[in-house]
Amino acid sequence: MSDRMKTISSAKSHGGVQGVYSHASDTCSCDMTFAVFVPPQAREKPCPVVWYLSGLTCTHANVMDKGEYRRMAAELGLIVVCPDTSPRGADVPDEKDNWQFGCGAGFYVDATQAPYATNYRMYSYVTEELPALIAREFPADMTRQAIFGHSMGGHGALTIALKNPERFKSCSAFAPIVQPSTAGWSRPALEKYLGADEGSWRGYDATLLIEDGHRFSELFVDQGTSDGFLKDGLRPWLLEAGCAKAGIPLTLRMQDGYDHSYFFISTFMDDHLRWHAHRLSDPTVGTGPR
Repeated sequence: MSDRMKTISSAKSHGGVQGVYSHASDTCSCDMTFAVFVPPQAREKPCPVVWYLSGLTCTHANVMDKGEYRRMAAELGLIVVCPDTSPRGADVPDEKDNWQFGCGAGFYVDATQAPYATNYRMYSYVTEELPALIAREFPADMTRQAIFGHSMGGHGALTIALKNPERFKSCSAFAPIVQPSTAGWSRPALEKYLGADEGSWRGYDATLLIEDGHRFSELFVDQGTSDGFLKDGLRPWLLEAGCAKAGIPLTLRMQDGYDHSYFFISTFMDDHLRWHAHRLSDPTVGTGPR
C-alpha cells in the first residue's frame, strides 16, 4: 500500500475485509479517514464500487457500525466505500455548538468562502481525490460505480450523480435533503460555505440541478413517514415533482412508521444494495431488483 495511506484497523467479515484507513488529503488540507469493505470475490477479480455518503454529525463509522451492509455486499461482490462527512482537525474551522455546520456537516460542497474554502472541499474530495486513491490501493473496477447516502449524504449522492452521470451507473438515497437551498437546516450552511449569492448554491441542490437540465437515468429513494425532519428538511415530494417534469424515472417509497435513524436505514439496506448490484452487474455478479 501507498506510504500516504495508513491502515487504522482491519477485520474479516462475511469472507471479506472491513478496513478503516487514513491519508493526508491534499484536497481538504488535513488527514482524512474512510472505511472500505472488500468482498471475498475481490481475491479473484476487481469488483464494482458503491459509495455511501453519511449524514449530519456522522463519520465513516456510523454506517460501518450500524448500516448492516456487509453480508449483502459480500453476497453481491460489491466494494463499499464510506468517506467521512467533512474535514477534521485542530486547524479546521468549526462551530462546535452547531451540529448543522462545520465538522460533521460538510454538505459535500466545495466551499468558496473564508475561512472554510481551504478545508471544506468535500465535493472534490469525494469525486476526485478519494476515487483516485481507491483505484490505486484496492481491487476496484472503477468502470462500475454507484452512489447512495442518507440525509445530508443523500443530498450529496443525488447532486454528485446528477453532475457525473457518465461515472455512476446508479444512484439511490435514504431520506435525502432534496432541496437544501430552501430547507431551514441547510440554508445557513450553504451561505457560510458558498456566499450570499444563491445562484452559486444551485450546483449543490438536486431539484435545481434537474431544473437547470442535469439528468440521471433513474433514481431510487426510501423515506420514512415518521421521520421528524420530513416536512421541514427533506420534502421528497419536491424531488418527485422535479423528476416528473424532467422525465427522470424515480422510485419513491414512503415507508410507513419509519424514522430518520439507522434502524430505518439498516431495514432497507439490502434493497438498495440489490438495486445497485443489478445496475452494476455483469454475468458473474449477483442480480437484484429491476
